[in-house]
Amino acid sequence: MTDIKKTEPADTPPVPSAGPEAITAIPVRHYGRYVSAVVTLGLLASLVYAFAQADINWKAIPDYFFDDQILEGVKNTVIITVLAMIIGVVLGIVLAVMRLSKNPVTSAIAWGYIWFFRGTPVYVQLLVWFNLGIVFEYINLGPIYKDEWSSFMTPFLCALLGLGLNEAAYMAEICRAGLQSVDEGQTEAAHALGMSHGKTLRRIVVPQAMRVIVPPTGNEVINMLKTSSLAVAVQYTELLRSTQNVSQTSGATVEMLFLAAAWYMILTSLLSIGQYYLERYYARGSSRSLPDTPFQRIRANMLSLGRPKGGAA
Repeated sequence: MTDIKKTEPADTPPVPSAGPEAITAIPVRHYGRYVSAVVTLGLLASLVYAFAQADINWKAIPDYFFDDQILEGVKNTVIITVLAMIIGVVLGIVLAVMRLSKNPVTSAIAWGYIWFFRGTPVYVQLLVWFNLGIVFEYINLGPIYKDEWSSFMTPFLCALLGLGLNEAAYMAEICRAGLQSVDEGQTEAAHALGMSHGKTLRRIVVPQAMRVIVPPTGNEVINMLKTSSLAVAVQYTELLRSTQNVSQTSGATVEMLFLAAAWYMILTSLLSIGQYYLERYYARGSSRSLPDTPFQRIRANMLSLGRPKGGAA
């Protein structure tokens, strides 16, 4: 038998081998970004300087910002926007259901309506409504109402019909896309439970389709607010016409255009905030956690500033 020699542990531990040297990462410098930023700021500064040196009476804008005529135009703009969108949304839903109908007559009528109103400019439609008295001299609704077309078709009614009926064609396509986004199994399951077609639309399909319908509808509302300025062609006193009336008496033509642009910016900003919260409301069933609202983000940032580093507040 061979003797196995036992080795004793060494008195000194082995020296560990030196590891790899730490790599120092040097970030890549993007000089193009710096150049583009400087050029952009330079162009912006030159634009601001050009407007500052222009012969514009900037003091006229705050002087007339809350003028009675301007506020009346703002009110009329909001009214015509809301009412035209109500007509557009309601009629758009009806047209979308007609487009999806298996009845070829109703489907063809809806398709023809959408084709006509999307194929002609809104400005032309407003002028047609305003001058339709050439075709219809009188409006006769039997014992309910009878009058001359010129008296019946007021600037407000002309703007309402022109904007609302045109918007219905676009809302029909938006609603149709939303309805088709809902899985057909939802409809089949509702019919299996004994629901009628109308109840299935109201209770099952439309609530799920709203997640797809709301974002483009919000854009349409903002677009309608700006498109309402075309109602000046039919002598409806909205925001743009009000600023034009003020400019004729004050002589500040360009200044009143800037004032109108400022009011449109304020109104569109308010509508954008409402659209954000409406989209957030209908997104509850599609995402696990909803994104923070702007106020929640501000509150979180304020709280984080007050917390000490390395620990909770």
